[in-house]
Amino acid sequence: MFRLDDKVVVITGGGSGIGKAISTTFAKQGGIVYILEMDEKGAALTVDEITTEGGKGSFFKCNIADQQEVKTVIAQITQKHTTIDILVNNAGIAHIGQADTTAEEDFDRVVAVNIKGVYNCLHETIPFMKEKGGSILNMASIAALVGIPDRFVYSAAKGAVGAMTLSVAKDYIGYNIRCNCISPARVHTPFVDGFLAKNYAGKEKEMFEKLSKTQPIGRMAKPIEIAHLALYLCSDEASFITGCDYPIDGGFVKLNN
Repeated sequence: MFRLDDKVVVITGGGSGIGKAISTTFAKQGGIVYILEMDEKGAALTVDEITTEGGKGSFFKCNIADQQEVKTVIAQITQKHTTIDILVNNAGIAHIGQADTTAEEDFDRVVAVNIKGVYNCLHETIPFMKEKGGSILNMASIAALVGIPDRFVYSAAKGAVGAMTLSVAKDYIGYNIRCNCISPARVHTPFVDGFLAKNYAGKEKEMFEKLSKTQPIGRMAKPIEIAHLALYLCSDEASFITGCDYPIDGGFVKLNN
């Protein structure tokens, strides 16, 4: 079950964290993985891990906020394979701030990556899915479902991802293209460790425990747990699922009172 044998997979932001876990997991299940990533070192390490374990993977340095860059990369992939079976829009950036403390340049930067970047990849990939169908998975967030302090533009952007998911699911259902999204709560990634080191120097352990316990289950998610849900939703076993958002949040949305 959940095999992706010879399926052509495009994953954005596969150089670390959730994206890396999805990339390596999909490759283990037989997918031919192409990573679009600005972090060349991280992407190369992910590809090394994939190939060392006998999988198929490669990466392109690509700024997903630039449609021409995305167009060029997708063209190279489809020249080799003619089709794309799976697209995972995982890449995104975070921002801390409220409506009156978020600078215009920061607002524009988050929108460019987290909204326009998703649009660019959809725009360039969907035409190659129309003939045979495909699966699209977008990375949303519980920040789009509940009010989280100091996450104004990040929450707005992830809300847009959820809306784009529904639109794509509706517009392309006749082409056998499925589109779903995942909404994680806090996930223990290198980004979290870097955030704590930068903002809570000397109190990293204390703050890590505090952030972990905001999930009723008592801990943060592991990237591999997000990857396993992603694998299911992109596999043929989930062929009856489209237009859905899946919170994976340790009870955060429903059980926090």
